[in-house]
Amino acid sequence: MQRSAVVVVADKTSLKRPFIFANAVHMALCFFMLTMTVAWHRDLIQTGKLVSNVSVVIMYVVEIGCLLLSVLGVVGACTGKRWCLILYATGMAAASQTIIVRTALSYQDVYEKRVLREESKLLSMMPLSGTSKANRTLLYSIQQEFECCGLIEGYKDWGSSIPASCNCHYPGKCIRLRGSATLGAPKNQYVYQEPCLPIYVSELKLAFSLAMAVQFGSGVFWVVLLVMSIKLMGQIKRKQEFIALLQSNRYVPGAF
Repeated sequence: MQRSAVVVVADKTSLKRPFIFANAVHMALCFFMLTMTVAWHRDLIQTGKLVSNVSVVIMYVVEIGCLLLSVLGVVGACTGKRWCLILYATGMAAASQTIIVRTALSYQDVYEKRVLREESKLLSMMPLSGTSKANRTLLYSIQQEFECCGLIEGYKDWGSSIPASCNCHYPGKCIRLRGSATLGAPKNQYVYQEPCLPIYVSELKLAFSLAMAVQFGSGVFWVVLLVMSIKLMGQIKRKQEFIALLQSNRYVPGAF
């Protein structure tokens, strides 16, 4: 009779191991994101770039909070303490609802405003032949990264002072400079044919879309963890009731 009871009790918390594993994965992701945020924040401080303190604080609070929630959930699952799982479920419900609703409502606004702001920032650098040194440095890095030249009309945007970052070494992406259109530039020089602005804006849109997808996916993952925690609480409750029934000597086989 005792052996049979042990088997039944073990089966009553069948979600325990999957729940612990899912939260271990969640903790690893939170720790990775926290590490990336610390590195990004340190880089901003060292380079003197300005960023909203509120945004940084919110990122730290969310990442540390999610990490602590997963620790609380694992403790609750391992020890069978339902109050830990209740706090865990409450936190996950609030976090998942906030991030899903916020992502859905702010997607279009953030997407359009940020892309337009970055596009306007680049267009304000025209004409490129007279732009500042800081802007030139930014444009050089963009050209090297995306294998393009200029912003709107390609190499022509630079006039006769085409920078080395426009030099092309990949067949199919190059154009050879000829004639008076590039007066002062080396003849037969190969440069990238495509302008940078359309490529940069396209990559920017993709990056924002991926960021929003990650946020929405995180919210869905938190909902899954929330559902698992609620079901696990029910299993723990039934297990405790079953043990109490065994101890009271009123157990009837097949009742659970």
